[in-house]
Amino acid sequence: MSHQDIRGVIVGSANARVGFPAAIEILRAGGSAIDAAVAAVRAVEDDLDDQGVGTGGIPNILGQVELDASIMDGRTLAAGAVGAVKRYPHPIEIARKVMEVTPHVMLVGEGAELFARYHGFEPADLLTPEAEQAWRAVVGGEATTRSSVYEDSYQLYMQAVKDWVKLLHKEIFGTTNVIVRDLNGDIACAVSTSGWGFKWPGRLGDSPIIGAGNYADNRYGAAACTGRGEMAIRCASAHSVVMYLRHGLSLEEALRQAMLDLRQLDDPFAERHNVMNIVAMDRHGQVLAASTSSEATYVVQTVEMETYEERPRLHVPLHEV
Repeated sequence: MSHQDIRGVIVGSANARVGFPAAIEILRAGGSAIDAAVAAVRAVEDDLDDQGVGTGGIPNILGQVELDASIMDGRTLAAGAVGAVKRYPHPIEIARKVMEVTPHVMLVGEGAELFARYHGFEPADLLTPEAEQAWRAVVGGEATTRSSVYEDSYQLYMQAVKDWVKLLHKEIFGTTNVIVRDLNGDIACAVSTSGWGFKWPGRLGDSPIIGAGNYADNRYGAAACTGRGEMAIRCASAHSVVMYLRHGLSLEEALRQAMLDLRQLDDPFAERHNVMNIVAMDRHGQVLAASTSSEATYVVQTVEMETYEERPRLHVPLHEV
């Protein structure tokens, strides 16, 4: 089955399953990979139960939810990205608009928000009571006001960094990503996140960075990352997978090598067992995913399948066992 051509397929992180029904409907109707990828990710951005993406995401050290997203068209290699966006719940749609109507690839912060407002995107309050409660408990020490955090935010942040293990709950690396191949054989990749929980304001991980957290090329395949974005940035992990495919490695070999590359990094904050996860698709539509965790899974669905299938990821530990 290694060279069977699969069209009409979507693969993504486990939390992306929320968006699969919308994406599959688009693919079955003959829609584009771009449309399907955006629909899938938007659904996760709207999922209030997901504290790592969109509305309800875990805020930064100041209690502000900042969102990042990127999208890439494997047919044209066009890409769009936004970073550190506040008040706009669907950064994946803003990223797509950046790709389609500007000469740029990435907009961040106030510029991205001005762009969103100009193009009619509706602002919203991204900080849910649940996310605010988590922020107060971990960062504010159950404070009833935010004044102490603003007055001494950097000291609080650095103290949190020193005790990072206590902050490494399941939401801190929350991100969603999908790769889609449509009935025409075109590939698209989309990523969205609220970033590292309790991060320093303005921090960007790999999600909005083309080549680090997201890369798609019809000729070879696509890859997208979740986890400790700084590591994916330093190794250009998403692009590495595609480059290894370009040089003739199988999908499994390409994924494994990109994961092994991470072992060369000296990173004192990479203590979590599932510090890096990658989903990938080759040019034939074959899919696979890898993780530093032995327990991580991913989801996949074709247009012929009634629902998604959850599969274990290829396990490649960060440190040699």
